[in-house]
Amino acid sequence: MTLSFIIAASFVVSEVDGVPFIEFFSIRISILNFIIFMGFTLIWYIILDLSGAYYIRRLTTNKKAIIKIIKITSLGSFILLVLSVLCHIRLVTPLFMVVFWLMTTTLAILSRIIFRFISRKTWVSGLNLHKAVIVGTNQRAVKFARNLEQSPELGYRVMGFVDQKWHGSRRFEESGYPLLADFQNFPNFLRTHEVDEVIIDLPLNSFYQETSYIVGLCVQQGIIVRFLSDSLYLLFDMKLARAELEEIQDYVILSVYTGAMGGWPIHAKRVFDFVVSFLLIILLSPLFVMVAFLIKLTSPGGPVFFVQDRIGLRKRKIKVIKFRTMVPGAERSLTALERFNEASGPVFKIKNDPRVTLLGRFLRKTSIDELPQLFNVLAGDMSLVGPRPLPLRDYAGFSQDWHRRRFSVKPGITCLWQIYGRSSLSQPFEKWMQMDMDYIDRWTLWLDFKILAQTLPAIIHAKGAY
Repeated sequence: MTLSFIIAASFVVSEVDGVPFIEFFSIRISILNFIIFMGFTLIWYIILDLSGAYYIRRLTTNKKAIIKIIKITSLGSFILLVLSVLCHIRLVTPLFMVVFWLMTTTLAILSRIIFRFISRKTWVSGLNLHKAVIVGTNQRAVKFARNLEQSPELGYRVMGFVDQKWHGSRRFEESGYPLLADFQNFPNFLRTHEVDEVIIDLPLNSFYQETSYIVGLCVQQGIIVRFLSDSLYLLFDMKLARAELEEIQDYVILSVYTGAMGGWPIHAKRVFDFVVSFLLIILLSPLFVMVAFLIKLTSPGGPVFFVQDRIGLRKRKIKVIKFRTMVPGAERSLTALERFNEASGPVFKIKNDPRVTLLGRFLRKTSIDELPQLFNVLAGDMSLVGPRPLPLRDYAGFSQDWHRRRFSVKPGITCLWQIYGRSSLSQPFEKWMQMDMDYIDRWTLWLDFKILAQTLPAIIHAKGAY
């Protein structure tokens, strides 16, 4: 939008003021003009955000995306015209409006097409595929699965089907697709497998209760739900989710998304993570070397880094890196210490853990032991801000499905836990989980900045650390 504004201004500025373009910008930029322009920029962003233009949908056609962009840029241009009349902006002439509209529309369409092209090339190569489970084993569902497999540019891998035994089961068996579970065992399958999307194709008048239950499970765990059905809008409990109609080939489907993360802001978050983590690694490299030396000096029998399998985005396992703060072989003695656990829920925490070294207590108190996770952020496994990655042991102890929605976003180095008590044992596990849900549901880039700004004071005051 800014680029289009500048280009449009270059077309008309000489006829409006009779001065060269460069000279105009050097002498005519006032505080008032700057405020007006920033106000319009904010309005432009709000229009795009409310219309969902920042969200890239795998199943949206190019034609539909282009039509949507034209509507949005037309609305934004009209608002600029109204603003120019109200604020008496001489620069906004009919020629300016034509050039501005053409440029914003062209650039927006071009950037969207390029982004979709790169994304689909990535999916065709087998990267970033969405693992999908289809509920219902009728012939339409099977045909839909085959269409997904024959369209690798959509980026899907069909894991299999879920259904009860019925008179059409024998015909389904001939399709060659695996039956992953029935309705009764499907909840356990969701808890123990990496599932990105659940696509439902059931006769809703006969399976309303089962469908409603499955939607509830997926919403609680942050899994996308899509309906392949003639009867699209249902009266489900959608307090945690938003529903959108989308098209793929000859099908109209209803998709259910949870959380606030998506679209352009999530890409900006990734760029910010990469740049900041890269700079911090360079800046803190002397500290890394010094801490590594001290760990080897005070506890020579083990490695400098502690690498542990933890649960990341969409329940994928990731290897989280920390400075070692415990004696060598500390993991093997965990079972013997289980009875001393002072934390509620499935997590394991004790204040005076005998396995922690003297240097390790200092590293934990100052959170220096967490700094190597910047490499996880740089690699894309983690974010600077997000729910803390949990060990496999803690995840295995989850008893509530809504807890699993924390895995619908990338884990982070810092989070709301860190600024509201960190790992304080006085905070029950349920409170920790609720903080994660609050973060997911009201996430914005601004919230990330606020958490980062408040993390350092929390560390300095050693709030909740032990």
